[in-house]
Order: sequence, then structure tokens, then C-alpha cells
Amino acid sequence: METIRKISVGLAGLCLLLLLFGIITGQAIFWQPAAVGLAVFTAIGLAAFPALKGYQYTAWIVTAVVAGMIYPSAFLRWGEFDLRNKWLIMIVVQLVMFGMGIQMSLRDFSGLASTWRGVLVGLLSQFSIMPIMGFILIKIFQFEPEIAAGVILIGSCSSGLASNVMVYIARANLVLSVTLTAIATLVAPFMTPLLMKLLAGTLIEIRFVDMMMEIIKIVLVPIGAALLHDYLKKASAQGWRNVLFIASISMLWLVALALGSWQVLQQLVPSALLPSVEMLGFFAGAVLAGIAYHGITRWFPRLDSYMPYFSMFGIIYFTTVTTAAGRDNLLQVGFLLFVAAVIHNAAGYFFGYWLSRAFGMDRNSARTVALEVGLQNGGMASGLAGTMGKLGTVGLASAVFSPWMNISGSILANYWRRKQLQLDEKKQEPVQEKAAA
Repeated sequence: METIRKISVGLAGLCLLLLLFGIITGQAIFWQPAAVGLAVFTAIGLAAFPALKGYQYTAWIVTAVVAGMIYPSAFLRWGEFDLRNKWLIMIVVQLVMFGMGIQMSLRDFSGLASTWRGVLVGLLSQFSIMPIMGFILIKIFQFEPEIAAGVILIGSCSSGLASNVMVYIARANLVLSVTLTAIATLVAPFMTPLLMKLLAGTLIEIRFVDMMMEIIKIVLVPIGAALLHDYLKKASAQGWRNVLFIASISMLWLVALALGSWQVLQQLVPSALLPSVEMLGFFAGAVLAGIAYHGITRWFPRLDSYMPYFSMFGIIYFTTVTTAAGRDNLLQVGFLLFVAAVIHNAAGYFFGYWLSRAFGMDRNSARTVALEVGLQNGGMASGLAGTMGKLGTVGLASAVFSPWMNISGSILANYWRRKQLQLDEKKQEPVQEKAAA
């Protein structure tokens, strides 16, 4: 593998030369494949440098953007199959969230008792600073309505697992980070549609209940399946019996739906209640999926460690398809969207940190809140845009914001890590001097 990485570095250099030659001569037949090749080989080759290894995932997202911009038609349809198909989008985003859920556990929620103040400050910051900043930015830059709605959407989403990784790198308060991510994810099905209705309701049609149901489907259902897997790891005999009983009912419900009971329910149940009835099918599927996955991990114990890669693949897929679908819009407003991403992201770090300090939180906890607020769940935003059928417009902001969030988060986390290490060294010096004396 190390040899492949080193070869990739050399190939990246060759692609760079070919890219420059193509640009100078104006021949797209050279610079277009060279640009994609440069991005791909750079993403692979970064792992050869320990200091740059942490940016490899970001490099793959940049590769997705480059490929989507240069060869958009290749990532919109494969034959007769539309890569923007609503059901495909839902399945992929559920896979992304399931992979995220695998990295969570029921123990994450136990930290609420010791970190409740930090969680409250974090939630307040998360669902106020970012959506309001998004609203201010769309007024400043005057984006088209659907693109503007995308900026508010990514600001209204909860934080993702990337924040936990950055907090770990920064040596900040990891318990607070994990707990805040878990609680914010549970709150998102209500807060995200509410904020979208208030701030983006005049830009696009926002159906509060429909959006809430979509978030439950693409976020809570797969994470619930992952948490069921976590519960079964240490479940008692009675716990297993309870789960299997629920699984039996879930199986019967899904079989009944498959045999045509859904058509009957559509006639008997009031239309206002149909989404809730439909949701029962998703939860039933989550129960069976959680049990099935738990069974598979008994045969493949390392499967949990591979799930984050499936999540990464899903986000890269969203980025590629979104970029391809919105290529023309990106050519017009891509730079302005990037500037908006930098400002939006920086505001999250700045206000998240200082608001926490104003509430009397220590530096490490304030750094944690800053990273939680500044790093949004781009996968959730892309998934919602896809289920709305507006991946090429509403989804553009997440395609631009996500790569920058990973880059800025890594830089800030490593900076705070160095600061913390220096502080730890200063604290140890008096102890060592005293011991020597």
C-alpha cells in the first residue's frame, strides 16, 4: 500500500505537468483528464505524508467536485438510470447516517448528566448562530432563491461526526462533543424544519411536517438501527426476547404492506395520518436492519470499523452528483458560495467559542462547542435537498461548504492541539523542578 501511495505522488506530478500543458495550449483533451487524475492521485498520495494524512478525506471531496465539474454528464445518468433518483438518494443518505450511528453508542447519552450546561449552550449556539448567519449571508450575496435556501438549510442542520473527530484532535472535551452531537441529532427533526420555515419559507415551499418526516426517515431511523446494534452487544436474555418480539411484529407489518395492505390503509386512514402510518414501516425496517447487521458482525467482527468508509463514500457520491447537477450554477456563483462558506464557518467557530466563554465554560469546553457549531452535517443537508428533488440548487451549498469545513476544522483542531500541548508542558515544568529539588 505504501508503494502505491508513493507511485500516486509521482503520477500526480505527471498529471500536473499535463494539466499545465493543456491549459497553456488550450487543449481540453489534455487538461480535463489531467485535472481529474491530479485530484485522484493526490487524494491517494497524501497518505504517504503523515502530516497530510488527515486531509485525505477532504482531498476525495475535492476530487468529487473536480470530476463533477469537468464531466457532469457522467454523474447524472448511467444509461436509463438517474443518479438523482429520490429513492437512491434516500438509501445512500440512510447508509451515511447508519455509518454515523455505528460510531455512536447509548453511552453517549449518559454524558448529559455531567455536561448539561455545555449541551444547552451548544444547542442554543447550534440552532441560532448558524441559521441566522446563513440568513444574513444570503441577504448580502443575493443568491437565487433555491441556492439561498440551501445556505440556510446547511446552517439549520445539526453537527456531524466530523466535529467529534476534530474535538479529539484538538484534545478538547470529547465527552461534551459526543453528547452534544447525539442530542443535536435528536433535536434536528423538529428544529431544522422550524428554522427552514421561518428563514427560508419565502424562498421555497417548506412543508414543516413533510420535512420533519423526511429527517426522521434519513437520520433517526438509520441511527436508531445502529443504536439497536449497540444495545444488542450487551443485551440480557430478557432484552433479546423483547427485541425479537418487536422484530416479529415488524416483520408481520412489512409483509402485510407488501401484500397490499397499504392500498387498504390509504382508503381507511385520514390523509393527514398517512405519513405517520408510513413511518411505522420505516421503523419496522430499522428494527430488522439493526438485528440483521448485528448478526452479520458476529461473522465479520471488524465490520463496524469499515462503516465510516461507507459513510464517506456516500458523502462523496452526494458531492459528485450535486456538483454535476448544479455545474452551471456553480460556474456563476461558485466563488461567492465559497466566500459565504468561509464566513459562515468562521462565524460558527468565533461565536460558538465566545458565547461559551460568556456562559462561564472553560477553554476546552468552549473549543468543543466552537467545533460543534462550526461543523455542520453536510450529508444531512445533501440528503434533504435530494429528497426535495433540488440537489442541483438547494444542495449546492452543502457541496461547497463541506470541503471547506473539513479543511478549516482540521487546521483549527491542530492549532488548538499544539496550544494544549504547550500548556500541558508548562504545567509539568514546575512539577518536574519540584521533583528534582
